[in-house]
Amino acid sequence: MASHDERLRALKAFDDTKAGVKGLVDAGVTAVPSIFHHPPDPLPVDAEPNHFAIPVIDLACADRAELVAQVRAAAETVGFFQVANHGVPEGLLAEMLAAVRGFMEEPAEAKAPFYTRDFGRRVRYQSNFDLFQSPAANWRDSLYMEMAPDPPAPEEVPPACRGVAPEYVRLVRELYRALLGLLSEALGLRRGYLEQDAACLDGLNFAAHYYPACPEPHLTLGTTRHSDPSFLTVLLQDAVGGLQVLVDEKRWVEVPPVAGALVVNVGDFLQLVSNDRFKSVEHRVVASGVGPRISVACFFRTNGADAPTRVLRPIITGGDGEARYRSTTVEELLRHYRAKGLDGTSALQHFRL
Repeated sequence: MASHDERLRALKAFDDTKAGVKGLVDAGVTAVPSIFHHPPDPLPVDAEPNHFAIPVIDLACADRAELVAQVRAAAETVGFFQVANHGVPEGLLAEMLAAVRGFMEEPAEAKAPFYTRDFGRRVRYQSNFDLFQSPAANWRDSLYMEMAPDPPAPEEVPPACRGVAPEYVRLVRELYRALLGLLSEALGLRRGYLEQDAACLDGLNFAAHYYPACPEPHLTLGTTRHSDPSFLTVLLQDAVGGLQVLVDEKRWVEVPPVAGALVVNVGDFLQLVSNDRFKSVEHRVVASGVGPRISVACFFRTNGADAPTRVLRPIITGGDGEARYRSTTVEELLRHYRAKGLDGTSALQHFRL
């Protein structure tokens, strides 16, 4: 086993290349470096798809009460669902995935100017945001962009994504607004409550992930077990698959790619604000010998200058009784999340009463 100093040197050498995991693959690596090694997960993967299915909700359903009931059931149990007829054209979904792939497969020297670990920059290309904090690195590279409330200037965005990302984000924000209305009603509140009174619509962090094919997928992970620091996350995934959700704390269940659908999951912010009514469930991405896998996650949360003053506090409704979390600022929750990294534990435990 490598010493702490040896591991730190290996991490720094990897980071200094600014080429990410894609750079390792391009160099012809045939063995996964030790900094990416994860211990085996003792929990089984549910091999029987009929045991549990992630719900697919058709947003074109004309019966509003039925739609609210479906969203409530998904948010209160597994915390994950997929949506069809969501208002984002399939052609735009394909264009967004192609743009991310185009950027990630550019030569390393073309991507290097975007590579940074400065959270103050609104556009950041990097491999593993928690590279120096987490117990093991993940087999993925990422492009992060703070798209709301203050989007980056066009020249800050990689040219491959410059044309498509703003329109994609605009339509996903419209979808998010519609979902907030359904979730407000699911809590027994008026339709505009989460958007207006709880101010859940004010920020959007765009994260595009690239998972190269892995020579030894059993030794590593694409993304470690975690829950999301957001109100909601809206995910576009390609056909490769690999996303898994932890169900009942005892087994992993696949979230299969559904053509034209988007994946939605409850984040930590919404579990806190809903006072545990809605569940922010842990999930992961397994590594694969097939690839690349490409996904685009839109994390809806407060960003930037507003984070220190934006307070998250539980909404106490009818039968909730008392608050299950202390009030906290977005900045405090995000600082705690980043400091611990993707270590397999929930950030919410730090704030539970």
